[in-house]
Amino acid sequence: MLSKTYGAAVFGVNAMTITIETSVGQGAKFFMVGLPDNAVKESQQRVESAIKHNGFFMPRNKIVVNLAPADIRKEGSSYDLPIALAILKASSQITASELEDYLIMGELALDGTLRPIKGALPIAIEARKKGFKGFIVPMENAREAAIVNNLEVIGVENLSDAISHLNGIKTIAPLPCDTRDIFNSEVEETDLDFGDVKGQENIKRALEIAAAGGHNVIMIGPPGAGKTMLAKRLPSILPPLTLHEALETTKIHSVAGKLSSESNLISKRPFRSPHHTVSDVALVGGGSIPQPGEISLAHNGVLFLDELTEFKRNTLEVMRQPLENREVTISRAKISVDFPANFMLIASMNPTPYGFQAGKDGDDSFWSPETIQKAMSRISGPLLDRIDMHMEVSPVSFDEMTSNRSSESSATIRERVIQARNMQNSRFEEIKGIHCNAMMPSHLIKKYCEIDQSSKLLLKTAMNKLGFSARAYDRILKLSRTIADLSGSESIKMEHIAEAVQYRTLDRESANI
Repeated sequence: MLSKTYGAAVFGVNAMTITIETSVGQGAKFFMVGLPDNAVKESQQRVESAIKHNGFFMPRNKIVVNLAPADIRKEGSSYDLPIALAILKASSQITASELEDYLIMGELALDGTLRPIKGALPIAIEARKKGFKGFIVPMENAREAAIVNNLEVIGVENLSDAISHLNGIKTIAPLPCDTRDIFNSEVEETDLDFGDVKGQENIKRALEIAAAGGHNVIMIGPPGAGKTMLAKRLPSILPPLTLHEALETTKIHSVAGKLSSESNLISKRPFRSPHHTVSDVALVGGGSIPQPGEISLAHNGVLFLDELTEFKRNTLEVMRQPLENREVTISRAKISVDFPANFMLIASMNPTPYGFQAGKDGDDSFWSPETIQKAMSRISGPLLDRIDMHMEVSPVSFDEMTSNRSSESSATIRERVIQARNMQNSRFEEIKGIHCNAMMPSHLIKKYCEIDQSSKLLLKTAMNKLGFSARAYDRILKLSRTIADLSGSESIKMEHIAEAVQYRTLDRESANI
């Protein structure tokens, strides 16, 4: 007898429906075809044990399981549940008249209990797209999958529950979930606030500009100056995620298996801080089964690279293309997948390997051209060109640390950032894929970053004296546009250009050598 169930394969952040055809007939062997990997092939042992532990029997006839389309490789253990149900249906041990109305995924333990799977959210989106009545999934993935509207999500604990539901013995109610209600009810809480940071007013101003325009930042300063403290507080001044951004971010974390069973939507902007020993594959994504890397997990959020000069040079170089294109493409012999990578890069570094041995007690040698050049030599020029803002972070004085003067809270700064972003949203409303000033390509820079004659003269002088590259020129104009937005100005003025030039520290230092 022949039966069909439906599962899905995840490629990148999208899913594709897989038809699981099972035939039980004359013979005495078990065959699995359709390009299964080892984890899928081993499902025979898990399925057989789970079937027996739940009061059924494994047919001793010839069993053929075909995973179609047969020319696409199937990977992972999440096909166990649909394979088990298809075998039981083909051997007439269950009726399950609505079996083909559901998309089914789940990994079976030997006793028939279900373990969670990766990518439940994109699979649920695929199930709705293909018109399935519902999605049967392990209970631990049910809340994640249920954020997809107009789809019955049936969370089951074990094989027995799935069989009872499909046979109509014990109907399991779909998990109720309204995406917009969940999104609106999520309260973003954080213990990290800019009000806790003493001094560093110039750096706070720079990070406000970065947040307002989505600009990449590098901070250079001695240990203990507050670089990490400031970077960790950046998400607290970023605008809240939109519903679309929240779904997009949740999708990536679902594919990577980073969502907990209590999670529905990711409501906070991600903050990823990989260690400097991270490999290039872990950073940008890849592997034999392409998985998102740190830059994709930071999508719509912040990627913080602490001690930038300690990262391997080739690891940093692989970020050059994602920083420009806001996505990363992983290509293999038979497949190519795209992962979104629209993140703010915040990097920090010491200008000298000697820490406090140089530059303390007002010693200017800490910022000497030779010291800066040594630090710059570890990072390629093309990568630095893709970082909009270079900032010198000086140690906080004793008077500033002990001062009772209150600092601006993150909430206050965030209001100004949101107002600036609203101006940008209005500006780019008709342009697909552009959401902030940092994303502007050359033709939009020419359109929205026009400057008057006096500003041109100032910028020309800076370009000639400091030797800025063409990319640095574009970065300065984008920064100027963001500074103008923060001040509520429709046009870019000379003071906006002057401030933007100050945020190209490394260009200025290299020009002085």
